[in-house]
Amino acid sequence: MTKITASQQAMDLEDKYGAHNYHPLPVVLAKGEGPFMWDVEGKRYFDFLSAYSAVNQGHCNPKIVEALVEQARTLTLTSRAFYNDSLGSFEKFAAEFFGFDKLLPMNTGAEGVETAIKLCRKWAYEKKGIPENQAKIVVCEGNFHGRTTTIISMSTDPDAKKNFGPYTPGFIIIPYNDVSALEKALEDPTVAGFMVEPIQGEAGVFVPDEGYLSKCSALCKQKNVLFIADEVQTGIARTGRMLACDHENVKPDILILGKALSGGVYPVSAVLANDDIMLCFKPGQHGSTFGGNPIAAKVGIAALEVVRDEKLAERAEYLGKLFREECKNIASNMVQIVRGKGLLNAIVIKPENGSEAWDVCIRMKDNGLLAKPTHRHIIRFAPPLVITEKQLREAVGIIRKSIESFG
Repeated sequence: MTKITASQQAMDLEDKYGAHNYHPLPVVLAKGEGPFMWDVEGKRYFDFLSAYSAVNQGHCNPKIVEALVEQARTLTLTSRAFYNDSLGSFEKFAAEFFGFDKLLPMNTGAEGVETAIKLCRKWAYEKKGIPENQAKIVVCEGNFHGRTTTIISMSTDPDAKKNFGPYTPGFIIIPYNDVSALEKALEDPTVAGFMVEPIQGEAGVFVPDEGYLSKCSALCKQKNVLFIADEVQTGIARTGRMLACDHENVKPDILILGKALSGGVYPVSAVLANDDIMLCFKPGQHGSTFGGNPIAAKVGIAALEVVRDEKLAERAEYLGKLFREECKNIASNMVQIVRGKGLLNAIVIKPENGSEAWDVCIRMKDNGLLAKPTHRHIIRFAPPLVITEKQLREAVGIIRKSIESFG
């Protein structure tokens, strides 16, 4: 009889009792601290996914965990039927932190995107004067904004979209990194907004040409169209700036944040905008039972303070350049492209002897580093921003050893 390990037991339980909507790497994690995670057998790994950039501040960041625990002992949830003594402070702190008048709190990134869509449409009818039910939002091919029914309606990924219709109308899909395509789309007077990821993460860390965001923002201003930045994955210091839009000094009309807004310890997301846009929402027109709860508010403040006080954006900028330089020296024909900004990076590989990105990720796991393919030929690398230079160099050594082992 084959002996079942603790890891295998955990995987078997998920396989039997859980929905098969994910394909995880075969590792069962039980502990995290800083840039590291440990499996149930005690093996240590570098985390180079950071829960899709939710754990920018490192696993179990002490300051953030302390904020959560302290508030959890006092008051967890009131709903928005009543005021609580934490939300206003969070709204003020985060709104001033990012330079906006107002913040609307939600829980997940997808909820943030849904909120932005509704807000954009409301503004279109009440401020821009677009006839009701005719507002359109321009989005980009290769986007990943979430998996709700409305959001997949603007997806071009067959896995995300096929057999989930009918789809929500109101979206114009154009090529990413194509200013002229946006200019043409904005000729339609019923366009209300342009929603874009400053860097397309799920598409394989697709970094647009320099100037793309600023040119798109200028076009939107010219046509009275809202520039909506989905910075759920790219925001909060990940790319070497507090926001990826900051690389081009672009101020979005609507900003969507999530993931690292909590440091990965609690679901917290937010939409930020100025009064002329945000006040289109009236009582009863949008909300969430858990959105803006006291724990989320305290956790959100602590998470942003850690990023600011530990200068994580500056660290991401410095270490990201080092990471890309080192990875370009990997001696393997598999490595085709190394790209990214800050500590959001990817290696595009050429399959070797039938081996693809998944196989490389398995080899890296065996060698003590966890990453995940975004496609069959792209591996994303995004460690917690608290990683040190020494740790990063050690991790690059594992990546190099793993890739070069394929010949």
